[in-house]
Amino acid sequence: MTGSDAYRQRREDVAAAVWRVLDHAGFAGLSMRAVARELDATTGIVTHYFPSKRELTSFALELLAQRSATRARPATAKGTADLRSALLDTLPLDAASQTSNRIWISSWDAALADVHHAAEHADRYRGSRAKVAGLVVEFLPEGERDDERVDRVTETLHSFVLGLTVQAVLDPAAYPPERQIALLDGLLSDLV
Repeated sequence: MTGSDAYRQRREDVAAAVWRVLDHAGFAGLSMRAVARELDATTGIVTHYFPSKRELTSFALELLAQRSATRARPATAKGTADLRSALLDTLPLDAASQTSNRIWISSWDAALADVHHAAEHADRYRGSRAKVAGLVVEFLPEGERDDERVDRVTETLHSFVLGLTVQAVLDPAAYPPERQIALLDGLLSDLV
């Protein structure tokens, strides 16, 4: 492993510690000291790789977004199945996605208090909507693929999935995976 590979790996280790802190304590409990404790290291080690909390959280969230975007997914057919699969992939249907979504939701606190984080989140959500829009075009019958209809369906689905995610993270007993899937399937059925 080269020096730059080792440096990158250590930054990823620190990011993973950030995720663990966020998962257990949210942004209210996130500090350089908490991350250092999670790493069983000194605060100086953390600040060596990330001089500020903003840099630390930005890197951790960007890495989480990259890993989510590149996660292996089962191949699906075009159209409804492709769109459904992408939307299901967003929902907290298993322990790993429950954790990832808990981290994202807790990161909104930082976005509300910091314009830099807010801009990063806005960019991520714009990118997410654009991906959904591309799938919506394949999902809608040919006669309904005008820009206004695609935008309306995209916004409906994107907002629905984000809202359902929040409810499922905050109240998992009321929104188990089966219910999340049934609610999404019902909405997709209503939209066609």
